[in-house]
Amino acid sequence: MPDGKLNPLRLAPADAARLLSKAGGKPVDERQIVEAVEAGAPVDNGGDLNLVHLGAWLLREIGGFDR
Repeated sequence: MPDGKLNPLRLAPADAARLLSKAGGKPVDERQIVEAVEAGAPVDNGGDLNLVHLGAWLLREIGGFDR
């Protein structure tokens, strides 16, 4: 992130945690993101997260939505 801007379609776990903490009003730390990835949350080949894909994964995992 050389220009200081975050791309919500390609976030490192630390950036995802920071963004989710600010947006959600509840602290999210990098370890929680890493644990989600270890549990199967989708990442790209470089290990970056797409917030849309992460949200869909969380809905299926936590919300019980199946597709």
